[in-house]
Amino acid sequence: MPQHIAVPIYQRPYVWTEDEQWAPLWADIRRVAEHRIQAPTSMVSHFLGAVVTQDAPAGPVGVQEFEIVDGQQRLTTLQLVLDATAAAFEERGFTALAGQLGFLTHNGAMFMASADSGLKLRHTNRDRAAFDEVMLADPPIDYRELEHGDSLIARAHEYFASHIGAWLDTDPENATARADALAMSLQLSLQLVIIRLTADEDSQEIFETLNARGTPLTAADLIKNYVFQRLRAEGTDAADAYARWPFETKFWEAEVSVGRFATTRSALFLGQWLVAQVGKEISPRSTFSRFKFFTEHETERSMSELLELITAQAKEYQRLTERAADSHAALDRVELHFYRMSVAQVEMTKPIVLWLLSPDSGYSTTTVASVIDSVESWIIRRRLLRLQSSDLGRVAAEMISYARNLPEAELVAGVDRYLTGLVAASTYWPGDAELRTALRTMHFYRRFSQPMQRLFLQAVEDWHRGYASSGRSKTGIRIHRDKHQVEHLLPRGWRTHWPVADAAAEAERDDVVHRLGNLTLLTGSLNASVSNAAWLGEGGKRAELRKHDVFLMNRPVIDDSVDGWDEAKVAERTDAMIDALLETWPVPAGHEGKTVDRSSRFSKATTTYADLISAGLLEVGATLVCTDERWPAARGTILAGGQMLYEGKTYASPAAAARVVRGGRSGNAWYFWRLENGAWLKDLRDQMLRMRG
Repeated sequence: MPQHIAVPIYQRPYVWTEDEQWAPLWADIRRVAEHRIQAPTSMVSHFLGAVVTQDAPAGPVGVQEFEIVDGQQRLTTLQLVLDATAAAFEERGFTALAGQLGFLTHNGAMFMASADSGLKLRHTNRDRAAFDEVMLADPPIDYRELEHGDSLIARAHEYFASHIGAWLDTDPENATARADALAMSLQLSLQLVIIRLTADEDSQEIFETLNARGTPLTAADLIKNYVFQRLRAEGTDAADAYARWPFETKFWEAEVSVGRFATTRSALFLGQWLVAQVGKEISPRSTFSRFKFFTEHETERSMSELLELITAQAKEYQRLTERAADSHAALDRVELHFYRMSVAQVEMTKPIVLWLLSPDSGYSTTTVASVIDSVESWIIRRRLLRLQSSDLGRVAAEMISYARNLPEAELVAGVDRYLTGLVAASTYWPGDAELRTALRTMHFYRRFSQPMQRLFLQAVEDWHRGYASSGRSKTGIRIHRDKHQVEHLLPRGWRTHWPVADAAAEAERDDVVHRLGNLTLLTGSLNASVSNAAWLGEGGKRAELRKHDVFLMNRPVIDDSVDGWDEAKVAERTDAMIDALLETWPVPAGHEGKTVDRSSRFSKATTTYADLISAGLLEVGATLVCTDERWPAARGTILAGGQMLYEGKTYASPAAAARVVRGGRSGNAWYFWRLENGAWLKDLRDQMLRMRG
């Protein structure tokens, strides 16, 4: 339908960004398109939100005129997505599909005045030049040559064009099917609610009502409404179901922060529960839409069955959270993990815990503890080096997807194999040598917050009490997680009672004072009494520690400092404490934690089956079975070098064997074979590419 939709000059400029909006939107579109590939007749949809328009005076004959009252950010982005997709289609020869999408962004020539751009969406504010330039550019677009190439609008167009192009090129043999699915998804599966006002209605009142009045619904509110609508449709008693809904308490209504997002604990939990179900990272902004998609297309459970599962896991989640907050409780391995991640302000491992403890999993407590040992070591070692964490949530989700198909006997080894296979700087699992080098000279006191310092020093104390990463101690109990004070053995104000010979010695002492080996835990009263006192003598620090301190970590300090406490003693203790930390959070034997330069990255086009074997994702002797229901009995064995044994004959690759199964016809073997009771080869390839950065 020919239209002119105008963004009024007084509306704010385009402000959506990659992290906040573009990436989540593309993830949703891609998910819908990939689902359509797998189930072409599915009526899957994705709700984009609401747009309010108001009728404007009539324009050219046959062209409807509107102004946007609310929703110009999403409508602008949708137009950019459509045009970027059409450009990607044009570049790859899908001219007809590009034309279909062009009809949604451009009016036909018969409805255009001589100087008319033909665009259906018209910006009248400062975004006009940038929007018109990129929307009217002929593909392929060189964004560097655009006059407004640095604008958010041009960058959004480039983001979608590049990601859509990469997605189309992922599977060249099925590019046509992928393009068809994407085009159909964009035309039929994206839904907007349009509120259309007549020219004489008060648009400002509507705008204020939508944007300023009342409290916005959280993801938990939206999910609750949806759940009870589905329960009613299933004939479930609403009152009984509501009595089982666990989220109507102060615990669940409390506001929590995840990065820059503030949300309720119930919304956070539901998002984490959903990640545990699907094994993919989910933005807090898309929790509801992803939940809806999961219940409608990815699970065979009824809503009543899902409610029972959610309720059971919510109760366990609350128990773990409250137990971890009890500073004097004797914590088991999962409770201890909740405590440590709470201090570290890490939420990304919660979906892993929910997966491990799901009633469907049935893993033993020993297996659960061992998996958590590895996951926590991966997180804590990266935290000790202050490495970035922005990509870890995705990796944790994908680890669930990979590991959930493994039998329990192979689960711990599989998780270790997955984590040790991460070689990108943004995700790798650091080894002992790197940590020793960094921690020996690190100004520990300045690098970490007080809660994190206490966490690490508590781990050292527990190590002295006989605890290892497994959470099981040979002697004693763990240190209480009270807010003990972090004390400098060699005080920060050392100049009062700890003089040195010259300026060089002063500089060395200043450099040593904040190192790990000079820090310990003391009770508040003892810390106040010793403060900056001298080390030796009556009333000195050593004497007071010997008399009043109860922590095992301080006994070697007392025993080894008869002649004083100095830089050499700090260095020795630093090494000993590093040993304690590395043994508390160990890595598998032989793991070095090396990273691979991004310039040596693999691609889907160059990855071989032998690469999967080298990466430890595909084992020689593994059985492959056919994913195509036309050949349910086809199966073979992986041999060294990526060869395959099929019906007694050795083939150069699974692709060669697949060609024989198909009767000589070619096809994509990455989609044709999967591990018996395990992942598809394409999923193993994708995992290896992620592992290699």
